[in-house]
Amino acid sequence: MAKKDSIQYVCSNCGAASPTWSGKCFSCGEWNTLQENLSVGSRAEIKSGGRILQPESVSKSAATDMARVLTGMPDVDTVLGGGVVAGSVNLIAGQPGIGKSTLMLQLAYNIAQKHKVLYVSGEESAHQISLRAQRLGAGSDKLQLATSTVTDDIAATIAAGEYDLVVVDSIQTIACNDVTSAAGSVSQITNSTHLLTAAAKGSNTSLLIVGHVTKEGSIAGPKVLEHLVDVVLQLEGDRYGGFKLLRAVKNRYGSTNEAGIFEMTDTGLKTVDNPSAALLAERHVSDGSIVLATMEGTRPLLVEVQALVNRTSYGYPKRAASGIDLNRVNLLVAMLERRTKLNLADQDIYINIVGGMKLTEPAADLAVCMAIASASKGMQLADNAVVFGEVGLSGEIRHVPYLEKRLAEAKKLGFESAIGPVQKQGKKLTGYQGMRDIKTALNTFLSK
Repeated sequence: MAKKDSIQYVCSNCGAASPTWSGKCFSCGEWNTLQENLSVGSRAEIKSGGRILQPESVSKSAATDMARVLTGMPDVDTVLGGGVVAGSVNLIAGQPGIGKSTLMLQLAYNIAQKHKVLYVSGEESAHQISLRAQRLGAGSDKLQLATSTVTDDIAATIAAGEYDLVVVDSIQTIACNDVTSAAGSVSQITNSTHLLTAAAKGSNTSLLIVGHVTKEGSIAGPKVLEHLVDVVLQLEGDRYGGFKLLRAVKNRYGSTNEAGIFEMTDTGLKTVDNPSAALLAERHVSDGSIVLATMEGTRPLLVEVQALVNRTSYGYPKRAASGIDLNRVNLLVAMLERRTKLNLADQDIYINIVGGMKLTEPAADLAVCMAIASASKGMQLADNAVVFGEVGLSGEIRHVPYLEKRLAEAKKLGFESAIGPVQKQGKKLTGYQGMRDIKTALNTFLSK
């Protein structure tokens, strides 16, 4: 006999359930995240009426594989691994105002030129979406539009199999009829995603879902949301300007190392063909300015790393960083004090990555160190060179991947040489100078 319905308390952060309420989640440790939820009796009993599954070979399934749907934006196709897979569920998340709905409308319009596409919105009216479509130049009779906040209706429409691709904007605004909690709650997000996923897989319909994020930047809702979908895309950048980066956090059909670079214009998001030139166009060569050859996925990119070092007016020196992890900067400052003759204990240090870029790869270490040393001593980089390399706590400069791609991008923009770690065995690269440690690099390349 099935259990009676009972009250459970579900954590809005991790999705863990508890029979009683408490101020702190026993699973993730977050405070004030347990929300009341009506749980239905257990359905785990094995019924005698179940049918035996009919498996088939992997080779037979691969033989019926369908071609991917191209989005009309090459950078998006690259991040997805070659286009949208038929029957796949793709989640895109980002900060408010970053351009998620704009990007989805552009993709829906492009795909609608060759496929049947439905755009479902739970946030805006049809009139509001139409106005945005006209502004973006995406007004077309081929693109179908609907507004609904009922998951059951959307799932039934998908299951009918009349559309090749359906966009749902957004998962936090729709709700299942059988779930009593409000839209956006853990149970609603989980059940709505389950329902939409089952309908998409059953009808072989590609699904694009827009998701919100929390104030910390993580995707709103339980972590199970990311596990349920096939692809998780993150749209990053400054909502007020600068470049927008589209990254794949999870991708069952391709690599998660790729990134698309876009710029917001009056007519929507546009692919940036040469982001390195745009980032360095207004560069003023001075002390504290170093050009870094970094990688966004497998794409080389040149960005300017700026440092400003001043004697502190307070008892404790200030450290600030924009576009790079402050903890990493503090670690590099401590290493410079210990392994070189720089005295930074009484200096305020500010680091800025130009263009609103956010650097995460370790290859930025050497450029940050040289920028700090350059600003501290009032010296400029002697050569017209780009810099890259990971720096260890002993001051050694470590190897980084994609050496040839970084150098090719530097030469394309007129840089004559590059400074990095000592090259391993292989063909000697023209204009490349390898350094073993940070002290040698500073003494060799910094001059008045």
